[in-house]
Amino acid sequence: MNEINDVRCMEHALELAKRASDAGEVPVGAVVVLDGQVIGEGWNRPISSHDPTAHAEIMALRQAADKVGNYRLVGAELYVTIEPCTMCAGAIVHARIARVVFGATEPKAGAVVSNGCVFDQTWVNHRPEYQGGVLAKECSEQISDFFRSRRAQKKRLKVTNGQIPDGTNSE
Repeated sequence: MNEINDVRCMEHALELAKRASDAGEVPVGAVVVLDGQVIGEGWNRPISSHDPTAHAEIMALRQAADKVGNYRLVGAELYVTIEPCTMCAGAIVHARIARVVFGATEPKAGAVVSNGCVFDQTWVNHRPEYQGGVLAKECSEQISDFFRSRRAQKKRLKVTNGQIPDGTNSE
């Protein structure tokens, strides 16, 4: 795809990530595109679905595979707001995704460029192309804002429950 389409697809992924955030989930959104058409979309749902595999990428891949009637999504592109983790990178390889575009890197759990570099390993039987940094600032801000809000909420709860924010009791 060209740069304009990459931005449009990432904007769509950001909208999906907001759905996750609104539901109290870590805001990650993903879109699968084949021949210029969205065939799958997803957002993080592991908490609400009680499913540790319900990452945005997995949800989007499942929907896309169901739509085409095949687990192999040859020629498809995956857009995701945050660098995929090891589990999602493995699913991307198995789905034969042609290209992965992500927004922000994920230094702790990212497995494309931050840790492990799964797609570059010699033992991987399919190597998707990948590109990071599309709307990286917006993607990074969205997840940072979410965790900043979570920390502030925890701090307010501690104060409400009679604890001083440094963890000591007010009594």
